[in-house]
Amino acid sequence: MHLSNACHKEKFTRSEAAAELGVTTQTLANWAHTGRVKIPFHKVGRKVIYLKSDLDTFLASTRRTQTA
Repeated sequence: MHLSNACHKEKFTRSEAAAELGVTTQTLANWAHTGRVKIPFHKVGRKVIYLKSDLDTFLASTRRTQTA
């Protein structure tokens, strides 16, 4: 995959979503199974698909600012 394609990609496999979030695929699977971290996903047959907008929303929700 070329970097330019990654910037415009709207749908991610579990592996791609994990890389985007900086976690392992197993962590992402555990979050989906336990519901501990709620990132919406779609199940198409045996495939799991994450939308970029949902990943972006999750990342925005984890943003912290330093207070001194």
